[in-house]
Amino acid sequence: VRTDGSWAFDGYELTGFTDEEETQAGLADKAPWLLETRLRENGAKFENADAWSPHVVVDRNLYTGQNPASTRPLAEKLVSVLK
Repeated sequence: VRTDGSWAFDGYELTGFTDEEETQAGLADKAPWLLETRLRENGAKFENADAWSPHVVVDRNLYTGQNPASTRPLAEKLVSVLK
């Protein structure tokens, strides 16, 4: 949250563990909130691929991966930018 009360990533396109993935992993019932839902509620433009598929989203200086399958493609994107 910024000093003016706005969320720092409002309007950003991003990804992360989906509600479906959290449910399939048996985590949904253990968490007080789900990441996808919370991000959407806060104004993020949440993008996702099929559950457990690799998916990377880059918006400005924010690099996000959907799940563990996204680790390699996310790292490759970061390395390509740093070269």
